[in-house]
Amino acid sequence: MRKIYLVTYDIRDPKRLRYVFKTMRNWGDHLQYSVFECQLNSTDLLRLKAELKEIINAAHDQVLFVDLGPVAGRGERVIEAIGQPYVAVASPCLIV
Repeated sequence: MRKIYLVTYDIRDPKRLRYVFKTMRNWGDHLQYSVFECQLNSTDLLRLKAELKEIINAAHDQVLFVDLGPVAGRGERVIEAIGQPYVAVASPCLIV
């Protein structure tokens, strides 16, 4: 069963940050600077976590996985914003 995860990260080193961002682009939709929405099954989740563990420094960095529940039956994504409006990104963003 596929679930939707909100994956957010705080990476202290710019080089590791770029690697995490590039990795996350392969797994989900970029919503905000360090926030991705991913549709993952249990195997995908384990693979993503393993990839990220190879990149981050566990003593200094943090990656959070928020389980938003099953993909099936959720309907369309609804994102509400306060302040700057949410704009879906059609092309990949690069952090330099």
